[in-house]
Amino acid sequence: MSRIISFSADNEFTDGFESLIAKSGYTNRSSFLRDATMFFAEIQQRGDLMNMQGDLIVEGHLIVHYQEKSEQKLMVSRTDAIEVAAYHHSSRLGHSCHSCVDVVHVKGTAESVREVYEQLQNTSNVDKVSFVSAPMKDEDCC
Repeated sequence: MSRIISFSADNEFTDGFESLIAKSGYTNRSSFLRDATMFFAEIQQRGDLMNMQGDLIVEGHLIVHYQEKSEQKLMVSRTDAIEVAAYHHSSRLGHSCHSCVDVVHVKGTAESVREVYEQLQNTSNVDKVSFVSAPMKDEDCC
């Protein structure tokens, strides 16, 4: 079931609102507002990975872009601190036959995920590391 929510905004904001939605890749105002609200609330409540409380349980994806050297593959292995639910390795991305990306679905404390993030960031041949957290849920599913 849907409900209508309305709000007031100044002229400067409303003049650029449709453009902001389009530039963000949305074709639907409601979807844009929903996602923007959820993103803002999550950042306000939890912060990004580097600012989250250490004992907070987080789930998300570590994304690692790196230069493959002599069949090297980055592996984030299962440890007592971090659970690895899935791992995907892609090589030969883009125009370079040496560019790779690993996407690792992880769950653990923010402190443990931060430690793995920092280790990856300081690994030779790594160009970029990102962490995309899963959406916050008030209660467990399933």
